Amino acid sequence: MSVSALSPSRALGGVSGLLQVVSLLGLVLLLLKAAQLYLHRQWLLRALHQFPSPPSHWFYGHKKEFEKEGELPHLLKRVEKYPRACVRWMWGTRAFVFVYDPDYMKMVLGRSDPKTNSTIRYMKPWIGSGLLLLKGQTWFQHRRMLTPAFHYDILKPYVGIMADSVRAMLDKWEELVSQYSHLEIFGHVSSMTLDTIMKCAFSHQGGIQTDRNAQSYTQAINDISHLIFSRLRNGFHQNDLIYRLTPEGRRNRQACHIAHQHTDAVIKERKARLQKEGELEKVRSKRHLDFLDILLFARMENGSSLSDEDLRAEVDTFMFEGHDTTASGISWILYALASHPEHQQRCREEIQSLLGDGTSITWDHLDQMPYTTMCIKEAMRLYPPVPVISRELSKPITFPDGRSLPAGILVSLSIYGLHHNPKVWPNPEVFDPTRFAPGSTRHSHAFLPFSGGPRNCIGRQFAMNELKVAVALTLLRFEVSPDPSRVPVPMPVIVLRSKNGIHLQLRKLSDPGGDKDKL
Repeated sequence: MSVSALSPSRALGGVSGLLQVVSLLGLVLLLLKAAQLYLHRQWLLRALHQFPSPPSHWFYGHKKEFEKEGELPHLLKRVEKYPRACVRWMWGTRAFVFVYDPDYMKMVLGRSDPKTNSTIRYMKPWIGSGLLLLKGQTWFQHRRMLTPAFHYDILKPYVGIMADSVRAMLDKWEELVSQYSHLEIFGHVSSMTLDTIMKCAFSHQGGIQTDRNAQSYTQAINDISHLIFSRLRNGFHQNDLIYRLTPEGRRNRQACHIAHQHTDAVIKERKARLQKEGELEKVRSKRHLDFLDILLFARMENGSSLSDEDLRAEVDTFMFEGHDTTASGISWILYALASHPEHQQRCREEIQSLLGDGTSITWDHLDQMPYTTMCIKEAMRLYPPVPVISRELSKPITFPDGRSLPAGILVSLSIYGLHHNPKVWPNPEVFDPTRFAPGSTRHSHAFLPFSGGPRNCIGRQFAMNELKVAVALTLLRFEVSPDPSRVPVPMPVIVLRSKNGIHLQLRKLSDPGGDKDKL
C-alpha cells in the first residue's frame, strides 16, 4: 500500500529531475554559444581594426544607417570618406570589408578565394552547384568544358537571333505607343533577353516573349533575387530551418520550383529532339557545339562526368546569368541615353550611317560603332549590372598600402563603389563617354562590369554583342526620354534593379506627329 502511494511522487520527482538536467544542459549550451559569438566578435574587431568605419551598434551593426539613406547612397558617402575600403557590420558577429579600390580589387580577384558561404547557401537551392558557385578543380574543369561554347564562330550567327528578339520587343512597343504615356521597360527587356538566350544557348524553337510560362519564370527570378537580398540582411533568417518556416522561406521555395520547372522543360525538350533519328549524329558532326550541346554530350560520353544534378545546375546558372544581368544592362543603358539626349542623338546618327533602316545587322557591324560602344561602357560604369561580388579569404592578404586581413574575413568587392569612386573616376556622377575614347588610359581594374581575374564572366562577349544589338535597333526606331515622375532608384538585388522600375517615354521616329505619340 505504501509502495503504491509513493510511486506517483517518485515518478514526478524523476520527471522533475530530468527537466532540471535538460534545463541545465540547455543553459550550458546557450552560454557556450554566447561565449562563441562573443569571442568571434572580438576576433573580428581585432582583424578589422585597420579599416575604419562609422560607429556600429553591437547588435544590429550599421543596419539603421543603410536603411535610412538607402543602400547605394550610403555606400557612396563611405566611398568618399574612407579611402580604398571600409567595414560594414551586418550585425554583432557578421561584418564585411567593402572594397572599392582598383589595387585592392586586382589583388583579391587575382586569387582563388571562394565565394562567401552565405552566397553559396542562399543561391544553391536555386541554381545548384554550377559555374557561378563552384570552386577549386571542379570549377576549373567546368570552365574549361564550357569555354568552347563562346568561341567567336559560335557567337557570329547569334547576332541575327538577337536582332530578331529585339525587333519582336520593339514591335510590341509600337503597339503600345498610342495607349500609354510611359513604359516600364525592365520586364519587356527581361522577356527579350530570355528569348535570346533560349534560342542561342539552348536552341529553343518558338517565341518566349508571349509565353506565359516564360513570364512566370522571369517573375520567379525577380522574387528570388529580392528574397536573397533581404535574407542576407536579416540576422534572424540565417538559420536554414528557421528560414524554411517563414513566409519568405516558403515563397523562396515556390519561386525556385517554378525556375526549376522551366529549366527542366528546356533540358527535356532538347533531349527529345536529340533522340530523333539522325538528329544526334547531325549535332555531333557540328564543328562547334552550343552551350547545351556541350553539357549533354559531356554526360552522354561519360556518364560519371556530369550528373543530372550538375546538368541542371549549369542550365539554371546560365539561364539566369544569360538573361537577367543582360536585361539589367540594356535597361540602364537606355535610361542613361534617355537622360542624355545629346549623346543619344550622336549614337543614333552613327548607327543610321552604319545600318540605314536597321533591316540587317551583322557581327561585322558591332565593331563599327565606336561612339555607341563608348556610351554603352559609360552607362555600365554608372549602372554596373552586377554591383557587388563577394569572397571569403582562404588565406591572409596584405594590400599595397600595408593593411592586411586574416583568412576567414568576408570581402565585398563593390563594383558600384569602384565605378563611382572619385579617386578612380573624376566627377564620377557625370555621364562622360569620352572616358572610354580610343587611347584613353585607366587602371586595369578600374572598370569591372564583367568582374575580373580568372573568374571573370565567361559570357562577357555574348553580353556585349547583345547590348550593342539592342541599343542600336532601339535607337533606330525610337527616341527615348526619362519619365520625370518616375525616377528609378537603383538597388543591388543580385543584379542592379530599380526599386520602382525603369520608366521611359518613347516616340516612334517615323511618326509625323512627333511628341503626340509618346509611350
